Amino acid sequence: MTKLSDNLFQLRKLHNLTQEQVAAELGVSRQAVAKWESGERAPDLNNCAALAELYHVTLDDLVRHDRAKTGVG
Repeated sequence: MTKLSDNLFQLRKLHNLTQEQVAAELGVSRQAVAKWESGERAPDLNNCAALAELYHVTLDDLVRHDRAKTGVG
């Protein structure tokens, strides 16, 4: 199973967004996005919901996104 941090990175790249753009959209710092993507920290539930909306996926897909299974990302 893919880690949340990997999913966040892959989904951001899939949507052609920078960490700065994601941070601005969510109202957090770029450093926060970088820490989520590196696995140093995890986003809270509110930010997970905002990320899922931004990337047009469900919360379940945000956490369990599997590129091999879906062919996306």
